[in-house]
Amino acid sequence: MANTLDPMDLKQIITLHLDGYSNRKIGATLGISRNTVNSYIGLFKGSDYSFKELLSFDTTGLASLFPSHTTINNPRYDELMRYFEGVNKARNHPGFTFLYHYGEYSERAANPYSYTQFMEHYRRKYTKQKGSMKLEHQAGNDMFIDYAGKKLHIVDKTTGELIAVEVFVAILPNSQYTYVEACSSQKREDLIRCSENALYFYGGVPKAIVSDNLKSAVTRSSKYEAQINRSFKDFARHYNCVINPTRSYSPQDKALVENAVHLAYQRIYYPLREMTFFSLEELNKEIRILLEKYNNLLFKRKEASRLELFQSVEREYLKPLPTSRYELKEYRRAKVQKIGYIYFSPDKTYYSVPYRYIGRETTIHYTTSTVEVYYNHQRIALHSRNPSKGSYITNKEHLNSTHKHYSDWSPEFFKNKAAQHGTHVASCVTQIIASVDYPEIGYKRAMGLIQLHKSYGSDRLDNACKRALQADAVGYRRIENILKNNLDQSSLFFQDEQQEKSHIPKHQNTRGASNYN
Repeated sequence: MANTLDPMDLKQIITLHLDGYSNRKIGATLGISRNTVNSYIGLFKGSDYSFKELLSFDTTGLASLFPSHTTINNPRYDELMRYFEGVNKARNHPGFTFLYHYGEYSERAANPYSYTQFMEHYRRKYTKQKGSMKLEHQAGNDMFIDYAGKKLHIVDKTTGELIAVEVFVAILPNSQYTYVEACSSQKREDLIRCSENALYFYGGVPKAIVSDNLKSAVTRSSKYEAQINRSFKDFARHYNCVINPTRSYSPQDKALVENAVHLAYQRIYYPLREMTFFSLEELNKEIRILLEKYNNLLFKRKEASRLELFQSVEREYLKPLPTSRYELKEYRRAKVQKIGYIYFSPDKTYYSVPYRYIGRETTIHYTTSTVEVYYNHQRIALHSRNPSKGSYITNKEHLNSTHKHYSDWSPEFFKNKAAQHGTHVASCVTQIIASVDYPEIGYKRAMGLIQLHKSYGSDRLDNACKRALQADAVGYRRIENILKNNLDQSSLFFQDEQQEKSHIPKHQNTRGASNYN
């Protein structure tokens, strides 16, 4: 196959096929070779599953059924494309022939294409006519989105400062029904939220969202195969549609939405020019009032408004909205620690994963409510998000038989266990756990201290802990040394206790230092 496709791209091919797109049109929409689409459609039909069943597979299952690969010899193809750049510059030179240049190319190239392939690749790269065409838009096929070049402003109540805000514009090209919203920025979060609000404004989902090559939508722009932002692609998958960026240097692709932007300047910007707003909510409330008037204006030739054309023609072709809104996903990478947890840096918390993945590099997908851990595109753990810093979120099924015993460990657990051997043991355990930042280290030291009672008995352990507390030398090794060297039974130890008591007996005639001034 001509391109390497990830499982999400495979789902987009299946979605468009179910929507009735031809293979050629699927390729044009997704920026994929038609032959690649033909190959995958053939594989889909030859599988044991229907297209709808394939669409229900998760990305791991789909990737295992249809592993992607590439057969293009990229260095060979790149060499030909570079040679064509020189050939095209010489087109108008007297005596120019393709046969001459093919002979020159075949002598240079280590593995040349045949003359037929040479000419076919040239015609694809440099077509005879490069004129513009009028694009016909089918109802329910596309939603065009873009940001206005000019910004609106809100006023900071406390400082009086003017704050520039972006203006998002969406349009259904068949009816030209338009949606406008002011937002804080062009960042990915705002773009996805505005696109989602537009879908709910229309009450349905088109087959494709056509975006300009915005940084928040497109990671790498290309005239033929743009790389879509991962979160934006995931958003499209949630709403069962695809993302189709406009081609670079092809203004006809986005002419309609740019015209909608200019009309927004006239119908929305101009009436707002003398109004003052102190929040985005106030501004968007006024925009919606003006937008309603704009969509109700009659087209001169069609004798109908944008709203009427939408209601009578386009609305029925939109797909239904899903039952829940999209939650924006963020991504992090993390290595599984020896204790079977990954460190989640945004909240500074720890989440358990199955112990067999210890030492593996994983990808964390997280939203405001969930944390998912993936290894090789397969989800290995799912947790509810806990924002408490330093907390350990554990699924006991992730622990092996050795680790399961540790899952109940806590400061209170060790305090209760130590209290069975004396109050001084309990005090030492509390100090040990509190003295370390990493809880598991303190727990292990505390357990080691408590286990000393097996060798020395509870009474000796309590006496040793008492001596360590008095000397301010609380620690597992120090207390173990006290017991090993019998310092808990030494007369020096009891002598120290006696020295703490005054050698002068208490008496009512005893006078203090104030009597000897």
